[in-house]
Amino acid sequence: MNEALLRSLAPSVLGILVRRGADFAAAEDAVQDALVEAVRVWPDEQPRDPKGWLVTVAWRRFLDATRAEAARRRREGLVDEEPAPGPVPSVDDTLQLYFLCAHPSLTPSSAVALTLRAVGGLTTRQIARAYLVPEATMAQRISRAKRTVSGVPFDRPGDVATVLRVLYLVFNEGYSGDVDLAAEAIRLTRQLAAAIDHPEVAGLLALMLLHHARRASRTAPDGSLVPLAEQDRGRWDTVAIAEGVEILQAALARDRLGEFQAQAAVAALHADAPTAGETDWVQIVEWYDELAGLTDSPVVRLNRAVAVGEADGPRAGLAALAELSDTLPRHTAVAAYLHERDGDLPTAARLYAEAAHKAPTLAERDHLTRQAARLNARLRR
Repeated sequence: MNEALLRSLAPSVLGILVRRGADFAAAEDAVQDALVEAVRVWPDEQPRDPKGWLVTVAWRRFLDATRAEAARRRREGLVDEEPAPGPVPSVDDTLQLYFLCAHPSLTPSSAVALTLRAVGGLTTRQIARAYLVPEATMAQRISRAKRTVSGVPFDRPGDVATVLRVLYLVFNEGYSGDVDLAAEAIRLTRQLAAAIDHPEVAGLLALMLLHHARRASRTAPDGSLVPLAEQDRGRWDTVAIAEGVEILQAALARDRLGEFQAQAAVAALHADAPTAGETDWVQIVEWYDELAGLTDSPVVRLNRAVAVGEADGPRAGLAALAELSDTLPRHTAVAAYLHERDGDLPTAARLYAEAAHKAPTLAERDHLTRQAARLNARLRR
């Protein structure tokens, strides 16, 4: 069963149904039914025209559902006008689907779920498992999202920035359950990059590839986090790094700098360093300055404080950190790290312990707890 083929065809099949007059929610349900039927039938006999087969089955399922609903009279025109068999249009509506699923009226969580379902071709069960919520909860979320966008014109201009935000949210979920959302986000961003010529789309794809290249080295065999400076760089995916750098260089050459390109530039500098000690922190600070100008984000300034601490010394980093609110996520962890580098081990140990209590994930909490224990053991000697 070629699952990748099914996922790649799903958006264009959905677009064809919507262009024929089906409302988005009903069309998406019909496409999902057709995908299920393909999983059942194709292993024995895959059709010569897979896309045409899916369109035919999905349209029939849509018509069956239309006839069965109380609103049949309002849709009789669609039933009577079933297109004659023939070649399927070659138009690719994937880009329009991205824009529709990232509609500004949707919450970020709903936009992500709808994108994974309609464009990614994942089932509701797979999405629910990935987000560790009950399937019924995810089904309600997706149903509400579909109802919200059902009346939106399919060919309206889209907001690329919103689409990129949704894809970035998907990527940051990483791996959970039986769906690798980081890999899925890369696949979807590749589709978007093929459909639209935009430097920030390229920047996001480069950023994803460069981050994903370090994935195998981020955790130890026992599941504990491995900081960037301690990672085995021999385990980094050099093919993904080379591709990410090439994509980034082409995007930067267009001189239309955006947030994702700047983030990818920072990731590329980390990837380019043979060892942690050879990292070009001065350039990284310069890129964080660019990012701060683009976003004015406190999180960017927090990361910049770390980079300043590496480039100009821990006291310079602490001075940059002092300009930021201590309520920022991971502020305490950064302060602990910089105090340790400055030689103030008692303060660093106390701050590591405080940061552990505030950690957003179990893995981070365990990592920070171990850092506090390590320093306390040194202080007792």
